[in-house]
Amino acid sequence: PPMTTGEIWVALVLAVDVAFRVIALVIVPRNRRPQTAMAWLLAIFFIPYFGFIAFLAFGSRRLPKKRREKQQAINGLLRARSSLLSPGIVVTPEDIAERPEYPRWLAQTVRMNEKLGAMPMVAGNTLSLLPEYHSSLAAMAAAIRAARTRVHVEFYIMSFDEDTQDFFAALAETRQRGVEVRVLFDHLASLRITGYKDLVAELNRINVPFRAMLPLQPWRGVYQRPDLRNHRKLLIVDSTIAFTGSQNIIEPHYRNKRHKERGLTWLDLMVRVEGPLADGLEALFVADWYQETDELLETPKPERAAGLESPSLWGQVVPSGPAFEGENNLRLFNSLVYGARERLILTSPYFVPDESMRYAITTAAERGVDVNIMVSEIADQNLVFYAQRSYYDELLKSGAKIWLYQKPTILHSKFIVVDDAMSVIGSSNIDMRSFSLNLEVSVLCASPQVVKQLTELFETYRENSISLTLDKWRSRALPQRFIEGLARLSATVQ
Repeated sequence: PPMTTGEIWVALVLAVDVAFRVIALVIVPRNRRPQTAMAWLLAIFFIPYFGFIAFLAFGSRRLPKKRREKQQAINGLLRARSSLLSPGIVVTPEDIAERPEYPRWLAQTVRMNEKLGAMPMVAGNTLSLLPEYHSSLAAMAAAIRAARTRVHVEFYIMSFDEDTQDFFAALAETRQRGVEVRVLFDHLASLRITGYKDLVAELNRINVPFRAMLPLQPWRGVYQRPDLRNHRKLLIVDSTIAFTGSQNIIEPHYRNKRHKERGLTWLDLMVRVEGPLADGLEALFVADWYQETDELLETPKPERAAGLESPSLWGQVVPSGPAFEGENNLRLFNSLVYGARERLILTSPYFVPDESMRYAITTAAERGVDVNIMVSEIADQNLVFYAQRSYYDELLKSGAKIWLYQKPTILHSKFIVVDDAMSVIGSSNIDMRSFSLNLEVSVLCASPQVVKQLTELFETYRENSISLTLDKWRSRALPQRFIEGLARLSATVQ
């Protein structure tokens, strides 16, 4: 008998549903990690329409074509500029080979970083740690007040509040003296902070040119995946002094009532660098300013800082993010972990490694490297918090040590220490969001002195931390394990 209208509609719906799932099997895995593709496919298969809409909104981690083309143009300019650096500034593979304190693979890692991020390793730098929140803000304000020609500010989150008002006062005073001042902040990250209008009003009041980075304004034809964010933290003064690290320009409770009620306070690490490294960090600001304004700034050619004796700190700026073809920070971190021979310190507030990073860390621990992972006992983001806990069993089983910085402090510092001579400090977490979705900045340091300072800082952190054991961890309740598994699955949907 002929099919009824209802049966025809049912058959059509089933045919569309099957075709939809088959198409998803072809499209979703393309150019994605297997774990990420599997997470998206599960979402689409179990909640097909919602999953499909989510995939359309969040499935691509690439910035718009125009932004990628601008980044390629900037990379070309950076490479051309590197060839004009003064003799003795650029560190060559031969320079590294002559220094017995550095392993031979360091030259390969430096070459990889330059190929991916267009910036060479440079000599003639100094670096000092700023591990205290308010002292760091004061140091940045003092540097701004001493500026002679230009001040460039770029932070993921900025807020005009009681703790940061002196920072803005310094900007105002410097601007009034005729110094060039420019400010960048991430649009959505700052917008969600209480008092965003106060920030904009203050910048307008002191007459400082500013832009909100990666704005989400579809009514103006400006759109990209909303969780692609610029997570960098930079302050550059006169192209010769720079600050970078993990701290945002905001009071340490992040102007969040619930954080204050819980007593949550952020503990960060910033560094002050002087020398050609500062110029490399300014190049990132120039690139990001160009992305937002179409204005390509000119800065002076970097020179070795006066008064610095050789050998001085060698450093390399490593930018990363969806504007680059490769996951620059992930490749750097994996190279360092695989190169470690004796000791490895990984400090990150959000620790959700991808499969390659997880294998690198557990492999290091299993071959006898003293692996120490420092994370917070509590967190401000529950999804990430439970996702990272899902990795603890495997990490502990491999022999890695996990230290939980005690609540109510949120340990927000981000650094890596490898053996006795190499370290990385920057804005990047050890998680898939920082690897794939955020624009980040890392500074690779070849310096036993910096390693010594970071190790001492780690020891102060460890004194206020709880050592997590495998037996203790495996005694947690079953519902917690279930939540961790769900969070881990969602964390891979990138």
